[in-house]
Amino acid sequence: MSAPTEPSSEHSVPARIVVTGVSAVGKSTVGSALAERLGIPFLDADDLHDAAAVASMAAGIPLTDIERMPWLGRVGMALAEQSGGAVIACSALARRYRDAIRTTAPGAVFVHLDAPADVLAIRAGAREGHFMPASLLASQLATLEPLDADEGGFAVDASLPVDDLVTAAVVGLTKRLDLPPAARSH
Repeated sequence: MSAPTEPSSEHSVPARIVVTGVSAVGKSTVGSALAERLGIPFLDADDLHDAAAVASMAAGIPLTDIERMPWLGRVGMALAEQSGGAVIACSALARRYRDAIRTTAPGAVFVHLDAPADVLAIRAGAREGHFMPASLLASQLATLEPLDADEGGFAVDASLPVDDLVTAAVVGLTKRLDLPPAARSH
């Protein structure tokens, strides 16, 4: 009986990519487009909040760390369960939140979307149908901690057009992961 073979690098995909940033920065839009480019599933961490957390945020009440940690555990588990790789959009604003995700999804790479506060305010004000009110943007900006050099991630300018953002993300990911050639060539 022959030993199982490892997949060739031509078919390798990144296992765990987390697109991070504050509300209205474009995590879901960019994450979805990035997942499509890479040919892997897209997940949205907003879908993993429990009803009480959604109700609190919809009422303009920021979550506490005690409320947030079970959600971050679900985020990491959802990412880790995707054996063929996945992109998940998740705020992951602070180091301790990213560490919580890494606990259940080791090796996660964080792509942080960064945009000026005035751009974020315009986007947040224009959003419709999302539970996160624009009034929570200030608290998110206050909580935001930039990625540390040892976190296995990088930032991209979220004021760029989506296609340019995805290309910048692929360039950054190529330095950290064995991306399939098709993903690198777009």
